[in-house]
Amino acid sequence: MEWLASLSAVPQALVATLFTYGVTALGAGTVFFFKSINRKVLDAMLGFAGGVMIAASFWSLLAPSIELSESMGGIPWIPAVLGFLLGGLFLRVVDRLLPHLHIEYDRSEAEGIKTNWQRSILLVLAITLHNIPEGLAVGVGFGAVAAGIPSAGLAGAVALAIGIGLQNFPEGAAVSIPLRRDGLTRRKAFWYGQLSGIVEPFAGVAGAALVTVMHPILPYALAFAAGAMIYVVAEEVIPESRREGNEHIATLGLMLGFAVMMTLDVALG
Repeated sequence: MEWLASLSAVPQALVATLFTYGVTALGAGTVFFFKSINRKVLDAMLGFAGGVMIAASFWSLLAPSIELSESMGGIPWIPAVLGFLLGGLFLRVVDRLLPHLHIEYDRSEAEGIKTNWQRSILLVLAITLHNIPEGLAVGVGFGAVAAGIPSAGLAGAVALAIGIGLQNFPEGAAVSIPLRRDGLTRRKAFWYGQLSGIVEPFAGVAGAALVTVMHPILPYALAFAAGAMIYVVAEEVIPESRREGNEHIATLGLMLGFAVMMTLDVALG
């Protein structure tokens, strides 16, 4: 990890989010081996992804936000609350405006501004919506390390990237496999699946660069990323994982994902 420590926050965020993007592409690559995915398995993976995101929101983002705000002499809970709510509000606006279609939904159930875009594009945009806050979270996580927050060590930022990467694997598969089932070639299905994760390096670099240049906004940025991720979990991931009646499997997956992310953050951080 020494070579990573020698880099500044922005290159660190780039490397980390290229890793999370790579895991998305790896998940999308399952389309070369499978044409369908068992719904129970998918719901368990979605639950796992939700658990990772919930744990990361607190251990890697909200807790450092509160600690940093306190060390800066402010009222600790104000940046955490404001940033958290603004993150959710931002995703709400994007959710209303960005055309997207969730897994297994009919074309007529697309959300956002009405459009005639192909189903494949709408599926990619749905997962892209998930990946924006994930990339941002990794970026501001490395920005927190550069700021010298005691609870935000390099190992903790790496743990966050690993956790986000783990839950990106099913997201890549969740795009490519349904597209293959819809009749796209394996190569095209893989292309669209990996494309859903390409936004993460951009969001990660932007987040790290912003908090590096504007250090006072870091507590708000950390909480903003947490709020955006919790919005995605509550609005999209959990409802989707329970849509086909596999509530118990999805819940167990969520608890496992939370436990894994908590272990990574506490053990490595």
